[in-house]
Amino acid sequence: MNEQIEQEIQDKYLASPRITPADIEANIKQTHFFTAEEGAQGALAKTNPELGVECPSISTLTFCVLVLRNGFTVTGESACVSPENFDAELGRKIARENAISKVWPLMGYALKDRLFDNAAKVNKGAQA
Repeated sequence: MNEQIEQEIQDKYLASPRITPADIEANIKQTHFFTAEEGAQGALAKTNPELGVECPSISTLTFCVLVLRNGFTVTGESACVSPENFDAELGRKIARENAISKVWPLMGYALKDRLFDNAAKVNKGAQA
């Protein structure tokens, strides 16, 4: 979620349970970045260390792996068409944002599930 939308939510005093950007960040235990080229080199180093990787296209494909508090992993990626435009820092930033966009629905589902369970307990208690 971008900062402008988050500010609008706060400005409108929408205070019911929700997932915030801070919740997302607090749920991330580790962040790992690598390019496809680095991944291929690592894989080859384990199986065929004498082989090299010669493919410029994979040197501009960046991956981000987020490890969440519970150990679940989420990935994001960023691909650059022209090697001349590749910027590693920008690639990591875009890949991380793409990974974070996958965390939102996961955490939203978990929150909705907790709210549902809590409501069910309250309703069950009221019926007793």
